[in-house]
Amino acid sequence: MESRGHSNPLLSFSSFIHQHCVRVGADLATRLDDTRRALAQAHHNLLSPKHALAATATLGSHHVAKSLVGTSVYTVSNSNNEFVLISDADGAKSIGLLCFRQEDAQAFLAQVRSRSRELRSKARVVPITLDQVYMLKVEGIAFRFLPDPVQIKNALELKPANKGGFDGVPVFQSELLVVKKKNKRYCPVYFSKEDIEQELSKVARTSRVPGASQHIVVGSLEDVLKKMEMSERSTGWEDLIFIPPGKSHSQHIQEITE
Repeated sequence: MESRGHSNPLLSFSSFIHQHCVRVGADLATRLDDTRRALAQAHHNLLSPKHALAATATLGSHHVAKSLVGTSVYTVSNSNNEFVLISDADGAKSIGLLCFRQEDAQAFLAQVRSRSRELRSKARVVPITLDQVYMLKVEGIAFRFLPDPVQIKNALELKPANKGGFDGVPVFQSELLVVKKKNKRYCPVYFSKEDIEQELSKVARTSRVPGASQHIVVGSLEDVLKKMEMSERSTGWEDLIFIPPGKSHSQHIQEITE
């Protein structure tokens, strides 16, 4: 997975508040259903007959979103429960900033309050789950993630060749942690290197696998999601499941399969 220099969106954008906001909240479920229907119709109209059969075999957006259930990120909203967007210097592009750490979202909130009198007392930090974010992205809304800097450091330690930085949100995986439950295969993907190391330490104790912690593979969330979208079923990509920080894969799998 390619890596480029990592930059901080809070520094690389002018961060002035854009007038157009994206509404979230009680109407989110309705919007996501509309999005799925519109996306399905668009695919039906755009795909030529020779490609239609191949398209049905690929993983759909619903499947990809389902793999992300349970993990929250943080952003800033106004009093109407709308995303506060940031724009580039020319105002040509507006994006929502999503932070993996709540303290980074608080820093974003402080910046918003300092630049907008209207939002000074009304803006707040709100959580949103990654499956909701993914479906909004399908709808065409642009987001940029602000990863946990600790995990960026961990990723660079695992891939020392990428001295220039790590592009994207680091995710960690090991074949030693693949499990089967109810005739389904699960390949857990972690947002925290500490979480996957804890799981591998259990494997090392029970199965006596030498150097279990050396079996960690690191990639970027954005790259993994793109490959899931492009992959066909029965290729292994449909087995991926993203484990929320602080949880074990057994706990999360049990929660989503109950």
